[in-house]
Amino acid sequence: MERENAWKKYDSAALEELEALSARYRSFLDNGKTERECADLAVKAAKANGYIALEDAIKAGEKLEPGAKLWCAPMGKAIMLFIIGKQPMENGINIVGAHIDSPRIDVKQNPLYEDSDLAYLDTHYYGGIKKYQWVTLPLAIHGVVVKKDGTKANVVIGEDDNDPVLCISDLLIHLSQEQMQKKASELFSGEDLNLIIGGMPMKDADEKEKELVKANILKLLKEKYDFEEEDFLSAELEIVPAGRARDLGLDRSMILGYGHDDRVCAFAEMEAIFAINEIPERTLCCLFADKEEIGSVGATGMQAKYFENAFAELMALTGEYCELKMRRGLANSKMLSCDVSAGFDPNFGSAFERKNAAFLGRGVCFNKYTGARGKSGSNDANAEYMAEVRKIMDDANVSFQTAELGRVDLGGGGTIAYICALYCMNVIDSGVAVLSMHAPWEIISKADLYEAMKGYKAFLLNA
Repeated sequence: MERENAWKKYDSAALEELEALSARYRSFLDNGKTERECADLAVKAAKANGYIALEDAIKAGEKLEPGAKLWCAPMGKAIMLFIIGKQPMENGINIVGAHIDSPRIDVKQNPLYEDSDLAYLDTHYYGGIKKYQWVTLPLAIHGVVVKKDGTKANVVIGEDDNDPVLCISDLLIHLSQEQMQKKASELFSGEDLNLIIGGMPMKDADEKEKELVKANILKLLKEKYDFEEEDFLSAELEIVPAGRARDLGLDRSMILGYGHDDRVCAFAEMEAIFAINEIPERTLCCLFADKEEIGSVGATGMQAKYFENAFAELMALTGEYCELKMRRGLANSKMLSCDVSAGFDPNFGSAFERKNAAFLGRGVCFNKYTGARGKSGSNDANAEYMAEVRKIMDDANVSFQTAELGRVDLGGGGTIAYICALYCMNVIDSGVAVLSMHAPWEIISKADLYEAMKGYKAFLLNA
């Protein structure tokens, strides 16, 4: 039952293709450190591949023919790509769906303050993180500032070689005797994650001005972004690790980067659908969702209705919409919920049950169930569907493995799978194994990225 390492089967042509894919993926990670940036990258790529906006197709009012390619990006934070198939959508469509939000630290709405001649931003962490991992790292700010008149400024500070970076400080080892007695979960509270952004008082300031370092920061923000302090109220600023994704290992077999969870699966499914040039039998969908790390909530989380709405619009544009046909189409659809899995780490082997763990380099991973405490919150795919997916992967010579997320009483996790399963469609979790998941820098195998891309393409064409 042990799965063979995928690297063993590659010839020179496959290795060349794998390296090219990995290079494109590193670029995607470097330029897509927020959900907005990932959606923007996907829209640009879709346009370059001949996709048209669903909104434009609706305005044109012309019937969509098989082979039509469309994109839709709800609020610029989620995205769906479609290829219209030969069969009616009532028969169901094939879906690969991932999420593009990642654990991070967010800037609060009223964040800027000065203390002891240092300027800080107050923060609130997003998603599950080990807070101590985010201190003493070079950090960057990515996001948008929207002014009251509706004008929008994109902000990226800390990524260019000439940019300054930001940081959260830690207590020096010489004074940390009390700190070191704490549990890891108590080393830092959420309120301790204060971001240092300045330390120089403003020159030639009004004599009445007391917080001169804060005033200097506001002056700099005004000069560069036309940013007033009140504009923090309508800003979305995300604090992420500064720097580029890098090859890892002397053999360059892995990638170290921020946001593998879950941008590695999103990128793999995007590459898969862009590689399809023929007209498919069933309509295809590549879906990027937001807010998965905080429960898939909100207007751009998977619990929102944008996918269902887009499905209805496409049925109308293909001339087959009615409520009953739409419900049949959703129930007849098949989906891979593409989310990462915990890679087996021999440094922490006791956290895993080795026979049912995912290993780096052994291919795309299928999790029949996730959840915790007796599979609570799990999708738990049907055996019949698992058998169908196995056959698709084997027929396409895709290396794959199956896994659980850690030991039974210890592990647990969730994805968007259970939400889509509410339509009664077949769904199974499928993704790439990750080391150091939810850390600022995570690790994947290039082989698993490559096999995921091949597997998602095979599923789209053959499910």
